[in-house]
Amino acid sequence: MDIPRSDVLVLGGGVIGLACALYLLKAGASVRVLEQGMPGCGSSHGNCGTITPSHAAPLAMPGMIGLALRSMLRADAPLYLNPRLDAARLRWLLGFARHCNQRDFARALSARAAILQRSRRLLGELVHEEKLDCEFVEDGVLYVYRTAKLQAADEHDHVAVLDRLGIEVQHWRGEQVEAMEPALKPGVVGGLFHPGDAQLRPDLYVAELARRVVELGGVIETGARVDGFTTGTDRIAQVHSSRGTYQGDRVLLALGAWSPLLGKRLDLHLPMQPGKGYSLTYSRPVRAPRHALALREASVCVTTWGSGYRLGSTMEFSGYAEGLNRTRLDALRRGAADGLHEPEGPELLEQWWGWRPMSVDEVPIIGPSTRWSNLLLATAHGMLGVSMSAATGELIAAMLGGTPSPLDVAPYAPARFGL
Repeated sequence: MDIPRSDVLVLGGGVIGLACALYLLKAGASVRVLEQGMPGCGSSHGNCGTITPSHAAPLAMPGMIGLALRSMLRADAPLYLNPRLDAARLRWLLGFARHCNQRDFARALSARAAILQRSRRLLGELVHEEKLDCEFVEDGVLYVYRTAKLQAADEHDHVAVLDRLGIEVQHWRGEQVEAMEPALKPGVVGGLFHPGDAQLRPDLYVAELARRVVELGGVIETGARVDGFTTGTDRIAQVHSSRGTYQGDRVLLALGAWSPLLGKRLDLHLPMQPGKGYSLTYSRPVRAPRHALALREASVCVTTWGSGYRLGSTMEFSGYAEGLNRTRLDALRRGAADGLHEPEGPELLEQWWGWRPMSVDEVPIIGPSTRWSNLLLATAHGMLGVSMSAATGELIAAMLGGTPSPLDVAPYAPARFGL
């Protein structure tokens, strides 16, 4: 039997893999996607769907390690580090700690800002040109404050960083915020509005990407868990999956948090850990917020769509531990209840958890492998896979097509980790 062959074999049918597949197809390549479940069933599915150049600053910043260590004592902290012993996670944390300095923060900030701002522009074009029905709106994201202390701290750090990047932030008084958002309870002291941010419904976005990939001639193999490889001296000759064996002139590893697990089979040691996030999805409440909100004291993100309503956020480093953590979900509910008249919708539709692919330097890993001549990587987008998806697809298509890249690719190169 002939082994199916494509110009590009994409491993992973999440938002990054599908965005890359779409841009590759538009550039004229033949593409096959191998997805172990259904398209978008990983961290693409349950995140809050905000498109946020405003999130350019990485977590790896001076002072973060102290915060992480203190959070070990609180299972409901927005940033939670599970205290159980895990050698791989400990190595990652030590590497992360080494990046928590001003020099590495500035490097990561610049790289993240470039891809976020490029992707934000591309997303609007992509939704329009490809007619993606995913509830995309360009209404900005509003940070809401109930304490002057936290607002002042964010104005000193967060706003100052965005000002240097040329990303607009508007300062709103408490009465302005409450007038704009009657869904909020009284007691708001102020707000920071990010007019350049946007939102969409991520599960619909991924479904629409999958639709366009198939319409343009791509093939998506669902239920195709990658089990191994046949390799030559410096090439991947075949990819073996639960659905069969496949070949690609080029292979793109876009497996999100699963990338390091599969990378080991190629003798690639990706410096990544899963950062577990949670969300609660409801039918839409009557008094729903008009904008996507970040309730800053509680660190809860609130997103309203025409078709529903979601509470999300939190970051938990617990390795590859599966399942829901009720303490974390309850913290989302409490945080929303502190700030909103109707914190939950009439019907709870889904309780979700997912692994975000976190790189040790908080910069995505995008580009050709130095070990395998026909392998490229597109992974480690952290909490920003949806936000960075379009620009990542554009970058991969440019690399494989030999066309000039709109971004400097060096900050994202796998070579920085010897991959």
